[in-house]
Amino acid sequence: MNAANLADAWSAPLQPRFAAVRFLVGVDGGGTGTRVRLSDLQGRVLGQGWAGPSALGQGVAQAWRHIQQAVQEAADKAQLHRLSFDETAIGLGLSGAGVIAQAQAFVAQQPGYAHVELVNDGTTTVLGAHAGQPGGVIAAGTGTVGEALRADGTLACVSGWGWIGGDEGSGAWLGIQAMRQAQKAMDGRAVAGALARAVWAAVGTAHEQDRDAVSAWVAQAGQHAYAQLAPLVFDCAETDPAAAALIRQAVDELEQLALALDPAQQLPLSLAGSVAQRLGGLFSGNIRARCVSPQGDSADGALRLIRGALSTLR
Repeated sequence: MNAANLADAWSAPLQPRFAAVRFLVGVDGGGTGTRVRLSDLQGRVLGQGWAGPSALGQGVAQAWRHIQQAVQEAADKAQLHRLSFDETAIGLGLSGAGVIAQAQAFVAQQPGYAHVELVNDGTTTVLGAHAGQPGGVIAAGTGTVGEALRADGTLACVSGWGWIGGDEGSGAWLGIQAMRQAQKAMDGRAVAGALARAVWAAVGTAHEQDRDAVSAWVAQAGQHAYAQLAPLVFDCAETDPAAAALIRQAVDELEQLALALDPAQQLPLSLAGSVAQRLGGLFSGNIRARCVSPQGDSADGALRLIRGALSTLR
């Protein structure tokens, strides 16, 4: 991927073999939903559509079904009720596209689009945030991942290893740390401060020694449940040293991610996700100074991706 090529994608001529293409579809697909944006070759948005999840880990057939539902909604809004595959190219940023077998199976089942470009959704987020120019994105919400398009056109990905053993600085990670603090406080290994007591209340403990209630909550809790505890850390940070320490640790984790993405510390950075946006103001000087508002989203990046693929610049 060449950074300059994608930055200039909208003004580039089409390759002759794509002369029949009139419409572009950009897809942002994850584990909770799919967003589609339909545009012309100049990037003018004609319609948008939404549908269920299209993360490849949940199944290729489901992904295509939901993508096509969202494409049809976008086409209907654009009053293009019979969108021709021969005249349409599609770019997709999908969760799970980094797994080669899943990506190959997905492309093999494409319904006939003139061209398909598939990347991970983090890549399209970067392309949208910086309009195809070099830059990075630190995304920390329920999970954490950092992606960057570097000046030499290469892509970098940091973190994103999953909530059980990674995703440091994320909402789920903060929730896990908060639960550990609450367990230690219940054992007498730590002070029962505001954070520990807030966690106890959130999981439904009847009293400070209700180990069974805590154990039962932990036994069934997943990533989303732990992420729901993260706001308690922020709420207690002003009065509880343990919560304040976790906030500082989360900031440090995201700063390490930023440095790994861009060791030269020159790229602009965009913050995505509720946790990153809350912590961004606490970043150290250079990292905070490089933070910029995103110019677009993942669906915008997917449109730019497919437009660049059709041009003579690639």
